[in-house]
Amino acid sequence: MSDLHIRRATLGDIDTVLRFWRDAAEGTSISDDHDGVARLIATDPESLLLAERRGLLTGTVIAGFDGWRCSAYRLAVHPDHRRQGIATALLEAAEQRFAALGGRRVDAMVLEVNERAHHTWSASGYHREDHWRRWVKPLAD
Repeated sequence: MSDLHIRRATLGDIDTVLRFWRDAAEGTSISDDHDGVARLIATDPESLLLAERRGLLTGTVIAGFDGWRCSAYRLAVHPDHRRQGIATALLEAAEQRFAALGGRRVDAMVLEVNERAHHTWSASGYHREDHWRRWVKPLAD
């Protein structure tokens, strides 16, 4: 893992990240476009973390903090690089960010049907709270 580098995303990374998510992430979101990612980076420049190996994007996580709760989104590792500790390294970097900001709890959004992801989160010390159900409403058509 010594060749793995984790850094924050910049505006110049947006197109690469969007292509990466199409290949590596399960499903897409209404905000998975250039403007949505640009807003994320402009609003919270430290939130989108990228894992790179020899200059190649191998993983991402969004580590968002709203001042009250820490939220993890878009944990994704390229299929050719899974089971190599990249997700663990990204979550550790996110958790370090959260701790530095004074965060006390992390909520992760994980697709119900993505069993592989459930294992990753569980192995990283997260647990599922079945009594909570998320309700979402897109703000754009």
